[in-house]
Amino acid sequence: MSSSDSGLGNYRDAYQRLSDIVQELESGEADLDRVLPLLEEAQRAYAVCQARIAAVRGVLASSTQSGEDLPQEP
Repeated sequence: MSSSDSGLGNYRDAYQRLSDIVQELESGEADLDRVLPLLEEAQRAYAVCQARIAAVRGVLASSTQSGEDLPQEP
């Protein structure tokens, strides 16, 4: 894991990194030698996001199955 990956421990950081990578790739300024490392980093960031989403879904599913009331939006 490179030092640029060390901040991918939470959803917000991983999502921001994914957004940054997309911008860099879409700009066309990414050097060809940098594309593969960017894609690999994007895969790791995506995995962090997916894991957090799955965890939230699991909590929501168990809360609704157990009959707990979820907070309502104002």
